Amino acid sequence: MSIRSLLSSALIGAVASARSMTPMATLATARLADRRTPGELFLLDRPLFKFGALAMGAGELLGDKMKTAPDRTVPLGLMARVASAGIAGAALAPKGSEKSGAAIAVATAVPLAYLTLAGRKRAMASIGQTRSGLIEDALIVAAGAAIVALATRRKDEA
Repeated sequence: MSIRSLLSSALIGAVASARSMTPMATLATARLADRRTPGELFLLDRPLFKFGALAMGAGELLGDKMKTAPDRTVPLGLMARVASAGIAGAALAPKGSEKSGAAIAVATAVPLAYLTLAGRKRAMASIGQTRSGLIEDALIVAAGAAIVALATRRKDEA
């Protein structure tokens, strides 16, 4: 196992730092498109999990724009990032390296949550909460989709 083989896990951890549910939503979308992950993750094959992840991802994107939305570094927000990054990092790691992939993703997500929050606060001061949130959404969702698309394969591919 090399660091390079865990790059997708680290990158999906960076996505989780800004949007905790986006990693799970992008993996659910990939599974719905009949794509498989390198790592074993049976949760992704359960319809309730797939559709729940999509709903939570959409809900987070909407809720983030509310004035009452908590910072991503509150304990519950960090716990969501740990869970989502860990699951996604494991799924994107090579088979047999799921635990390392989860650890790398979590180790990326938690400290970056503080950095992405600082950046978002600066952006909010300049262009407002909604506009900064929409820009962040576009960047993070695109990054998550690209990472998952590059790390997964169609089920019929070797």
